[in-house]
Parts: sequence; structure tokens; C-alpha cells
Amino acid sequence: MAGLQRHDNRYKLALVRVLSQVLFAVLLCTVPIRARQQALPPVQPIKAIKVVLVGDSTVQGGSGWGGSFCALHLTSFAACVNLGRGGRSSSSYTAEGSWQLALNEMATPGFAATYVLIQFGHNDQPGKPGRSTDLVTEFPVNIARYVSETRAKGATPVLVTPLARRQFKAGKLDNDLAPWADAIRKIAGDTNSPLLDLNGDSAAALQALGPVLSARFAQLPPSPEVAAALQTGTTIAASTGATPPPAQSAGVAATNFDPLADPKLAFDYTHLGREGADFFAAMITRELAAAVPALRRYLFF
Repeated sequence: MAGLQRHDNRYKLALVRVLSQVLFAVLLCTVPIRARQQALPPVQPIKAIKVVLVGDSTVQGGSGWGGSFCALHLTSFAACVNLGRGGRSSSSYTAEGSWQLALNEMATPGFAATYVLIQFGHNDQPGKPGRSTDLVTEFPVNIARYVSETRAKGATPVLVTPLARRQFKAGKLDNDLAPWADAIRKIAGDTNSPLLDLNGDSAAALQALGPVLSARFAQLPPSPEVAAALQTGTTIAASTGATPPPAQSAGVAATNFDPLADPKLAFDYTHLGREGADFFAAMITRELAAAVPALRRYLFF
């Protein structure tokens, strides 16, 4: 008889436990969803940034460092918008409306900060109708305006001196963009803007490599005639005997470019192939980390 009573008590205890669990589940379902959400730890919003690239063909993807920079050197907490356009100068970039597109990108809400890397000079040089600007009276004014209008949008301007061309005379780099780099350095100082001295750093790297090794940064290998000249330490016109694009020899139609955009794929001393893009994108990343320490956490080295 006592055994039956103990069994009955255990049964009653088990039943009480089951009923308690069911009651708790029912009560939980009756608690408002908002109250349950408030009981959970608050979700911290991400602090993502945006990087906007502004410049010419030495910035845009496919012929400049910008494509590799966006793809290889920014974390997932940094959006990258490459608005580099081939053939553009500090004047024509604004005239055609590309700068307005950049301003629109700066106004996008939701980002903790926006940084705008600005690089011009290649097409501001004389001899380029519709693009060239006067180094004294126009170019500095244009760059300074980019700085002020970027800040007016709440973004941070970062000035970049133009990538050096890979031209040599008797083994010495012929840095014909040095005056434009000097102008940008002065504007950076006058406006207290971060500066990436790509011209100075790329010139030093190219001089160290020499004409033969630096030719690897081009989109295509040089023609035999151009390669022979490289061995002498003095470069010749790259258009002489330039190697045709593989796409044409494979029967693929050549791309039609805007008259102010990149030339057809070929060897030259300005534009970058994959190796060159990766090399100078890494250089830009190092410079950016030094010039804008707040960006280091968003960069891959």
C-alpha cells in the first residue's frame, strides 16, 4: 500500500512539472513581442564608411589603381565607389557632370563618414584640347574648389598627386608631372587637407626598378622595338610597333571608347595592367593609412 502511495506521489510531481512548463509557454506567448524584444540585448548599428574615387584613367578600373584598391584593400565596412574616368581633367570632369555625380555620392545618408580621394594632372597638361588647364590660373583653382565643395557635403577630401609616368632618359625617370604634383601639395597645405604623395612615391619606386622592370606595369608587353629601347635606359614612343590587343587577334570586336576615355588596350607608359594596378593600389593604401589614421581599421595591407 505504501509503495502505491509513493508511486502516486511521483506521478503527481511529474504532472505538476509538465503543467508548469505548459503554463510558462502559454504565458510567454501572451507577452507582447515588443516587450520580449526589449528584454534582448540592443543591436549596435554598424559604423560603415564610404570611399569615393575621383580622377582620370590612372584611377578608374581597368587602367588605373582604383579597381585593385576597391577590391583588395577595403574591409566589408567600407563601401567603395570608383568614379575615375579616362581622359578627364580637373576641368572637363566638372563640365561633363561627373563631379556632380561624386557630390551626390557624398550626400548618401547612413554612412559614418565619407572620404573622397581626388587625383588629377595627366590630362590637365598642355596639348590636350578641351581638357588641358593652365597650371597657374586654372588647375589650382579647380582642385581647391573640389576640396571646398567636398567639405560642404560633410565629406573629407583627400588629395592625391598624379601617378608618375614610366618614361626614362639615360636611365633617369622623366617625371613630367612633377609641377602638377607640386601644385597639389601646395593646395593640400593651404587647405589643411590630407595628402597622398603618389607622384613622389611612384617616381621613387619606378626609378629604383628602372625602365625594363617598370614596363611590367603596363597593360600589355612592349613591342620588340620598344623593348630594345628600354634596355638602353631611354624610352621611345610607345605607339611605335605597339602590340595589338589579344581580343582583336581572337576575333572579338574591339571596344569603342569615348574620344576622351582610354585608348585601346596597348602598351604605354601611363596606364596600368593587373600587376601595376595591384602594386600602386598597395602604395595608395599605405599612404592613406599614414595620412588618415581613422581609416586604418577599414584597410587591408
